[in-house]
Amino acid sequence: MFWIYNAKRLKQYFIIFTAALFAVGIGWAERDNMSIFTSSNAEPHAIYKVNTKEKKLALTFDISWGEQRTGPILDILEKKGVKKATFFLSSPWSETHPEIVKRIKDMGFEIGSHGHKHVNYSSLSDEEIKTQIGKADAILKNLTGASPKLIRTPNGNFDQRVLKTASSMGYTVIQWDTDSKDWLNPGTEQIVANVTKKAHPGDIILLHASDTCKQTHIALPIIIDQLRQKGYEFVTVSELLAGASVNAKEVQ
Repeated sequence: MFWIYNAKRLKQYFIIFTAALFAVGIGWAERDNMSIFTSSNAEPHAIYKVNTKEKKLALTFDISWGEQRTGPILDILEKKGVKKATFFLSSPWSETHPEIVKRIKDMGFEIGSHGHKHVNYSSLSDEEIKTQIGKADAILKNLTGASPKLIRTPNGNFDQRVLKTASSMGYTVIQWDTDSKDWLNPGTEQIVANVTKKAHPGDIILLHASDTCKQTHIALPIIIDQLRQKGYEFVTVSELLAGASVNAKEVQ
């Protein structure tokens, strides 16, 4: 009886050990997929879109240089009655074009930071990242009367250090889920298709108002009309984020 009892216990231990080993094996094999769910909520993330069933999305425009494209784009937004959009402005451009910055603000559009120097922030030291964000903050605050709360880093480039530094300075890093690819100047029809075929509720759409993008102002009225025909409402990024669960991507 003694040996039978101990054999049963050993069998139970063996089954428990095997199950535990199997679970560890699955966890290791699926570690990349599981990282999103096991990562700490305290870690800052870049926002790409929000999860919502409401047909709301945000048109966003990056501006880093030039003076020929922004005016026509603002004219189109005004003509089409689009009262809400988000502009990410680089501070050197803003300093040399204060009248355009004022017009963007006076039209009621949201202003976010596009940083200072147009360099990849992940290549900078922690102190340099802080300096770049801080310089842009001071300049934009001086021009608009308020510090931005959102930042889209130059080239959309960031790493975990950039996210942590931006967060410590009161910023949320904003990316995009739909890229118009207007910066490639692929043709008006292609820009329209890049946006309208992928746009979805809670989307953040990337467009540009810099002079390098020569077709955006032609594609924009078509994009606006087609999205409205699909029932979409245009809001700012901040309004999109308010009260909605965000979709962020973890930086490995």
